Amino acid sequence: MNSNKGKYRADSHRADWWDYSVAAAYFITICTKNMQHFFGSIDSDLLQVNHQLSEIGEIAQNEWIKTPDIRSDMNLFLGEFVVMPNHFHAIICIGSNQFNVNSSRDTMPRVENSELKNNSGNVAKHRDGTGNQKRFGAQSKNLASIIRGYKSSVTKKARQLNPDFAWQANYYDRIIRNEYEYERIAEYIQNNPMNWGKDKFR
Repeated sequence: MNSNKGKYRADSHRADWWDYSVAAAYFITICTKNMQHFFGSIDSDLLQVNHQLSEIGEIAQNEWIKTPDIRSDMNLFLGEFVVMPNHFHAIICIGSNQFNVNSSRDTMPRVENSELKNNSGNVAKHRDGTGNQKRFGAQSKNLASIIRGYKSSVTKKARQLNPDFAWQANYYDRIIRNEYEYERIAEYIQNNPMNWGKDKFR
């Protein structure tokens, strides 16, 4: 019997009270299928961390860096991010743009790019990257569409090197509520390679 069955399964629903197209900061985690180490390796001890990206890991990093230019109409800002051997952590901020100008959520503070710093935090919540959000804004201009596009572009290039490359179907996300939480999450991302030995995704 496989003791890992369901270990990395994401929930089947998302935060249905939140419009994922609004101006806000999000902490995302995307894992490879079956947690395979497609992106490289990390060797660490008390003195140093040797974080080596594979060719596929470099693709994952470079495609993420391109995201704001590819989706320039969404006014995106990249915060801290790191490509780990079998997963990817990042902070991404969606700024005010033509697609969310009429969106407002009174239950949560909106986060503008000018307020953000490159700092840190906690672990992400499980979310389903295919959640239904029809009652909110344009579905091609929200967090899920960004993740779909990114995963697709990495997959296309990665499979030229390894036909077996695949992502986990879903992803984790967390809505960052304030600057303190942003700083905690950024620090968590920065320290992820150093903490690889006890990483829950390992």
